[in-house]
Amino acid sequence: MSQNDASNNRPVAFFDFDGTLTTGDTLMPFLKFVVGTPTYYAKLALVSPVLAAYFAKLLRNDIAKQIVLKQYLAGYHIDDLFERGQRFSEEVIPTMLRPEGMERLRWHKEQGHECVLVSASMDVYLNDWAQREGFSEVICTALEKDASGHVSGSIQGENCYGKEKHRRVVQWQSGKYLTDTYAYGDTSGDVPMLTAVKSGYLWKKDKFYSI
Repeated sequence: MSQNDASNNRPVAFFDFDGTLTTGDTLMPFLKFVVGTPTYYAKLALVSPVLAAYFAKLLRNDIAKQIVLKQYLAGYHIDDLFERGQRFSEEVIPTMLRPEGMERLRWHKEQGHECVLVSASMDVYLNDWAQREGFSEVICTALEKDASGHVSGSIQGENCYGKEKHRRVVQWQSGKYLTDTYAYGDTSGDVPMLTAVKSGYLWKKDKFYSI
């Protein structure tokens, strides 16, 4: 085994973000942080039917998400969003962390395991937080931008959710000589990712259960 193969041999833990490492959704709080409270609630009234259709399972996750993102973020420059995302990750995310999820993350880091963040949430705020928490990589949803760097609210490729999470985790593992692999999630949308590893854990009520 080459030195490069050996470096790929350590255990890897994949973590969902919203609801697993945090106590709830972070996208809407981020949008509120970007546009401010008055604008947030004014736009929320416009997108409420979309959110209601999504929660009623009448609208696909990716479609609902892009409608919401276009309403809130269209016209922003990507650099501006990354700057606001950094501040959001420093000021807001620490107040939303789930102690049990962070305990699992810290345990894996103490064991010397590689940790990868896998989320449907946005890179504009996840990248900074993940770097500070010692993740080796972030697999998530990213915004499309035009030649001048402005966003429309559309996302690049597929939303990193459900089967897409599974596909990206399998792709990430491809060609690596991995021993033990772990994954943590909290919803049915994470189950496909949990089946892509040797040890998958789903958060239910007050603890992580092996699936």
